[in-house]
Amino acid sequence: MSAHESMEHAEHAEHASGENKKIALLIAVIALCLALSETLGKGAQTESISKNVEASNLWSFFQAKTIRRTAVQTAAEGLKITAPTLTDEAQKAAAQKQIDDWQKTAARYRSEPETNEGTEQLAERAKHAEHERDTSLAKYHHFEVASAAFQIAIVLASATIITGMIALAWISGLLALGGIAFTLIGVFAPHAVHLL
Repeated sequence: MSAHESMEHAEHAEHASGENKKIALLIAVIALCLALSETLGKGAQTESISKNVEASNLWSFFQAKTIRRTAVQTAAEGLKITAPTLTDEAQKAAAQKQIDDWQKTAARYRSEPETNEGTEQLAERAKHAEHERDTSLAKYHHFEVASAAFQIAIVLASATIITGMIALAWISGLLALGGIAFTLIGVFAPHAVHLL
């Protein structure tokens, strides 16, 4: 090898080394973005599961209150039918008092704003928990798409070092930008793009 060829080879190696450093930096930045999207995704997934359990519990409580209200209303209706057949005025008064108490209890089971545990309030709370669950799930899906884009971008950037094909680095960068876009959509507008 001549001195001239040797110099050319050294310059080429130095240029390649500089390009590889840039690609390595690109990979590091994409890996950071991947870590963030994965962390956000796990948080959204956990929130989704939590809100699903909360909604399920609230609907179960709603059903229990509805059953109790129906039982009390049925008892009151039954006593309304039999009360007129009573001959003793004290028994009629006691029956009417019991009917009134059961009707008040049924009304309280339907709406109990002071404890937020009437069937109307429970249904509203359950629907709110379902909405929060759906929002968290939408976030999770966006973060998963972002993570996939980041992972593919890292693979392509790594392939750039091996093959020397700069086009792969550009595609990697575009995928990383797409991943960033999906991460931002997941954070700020999870219902803007419907994936599933």
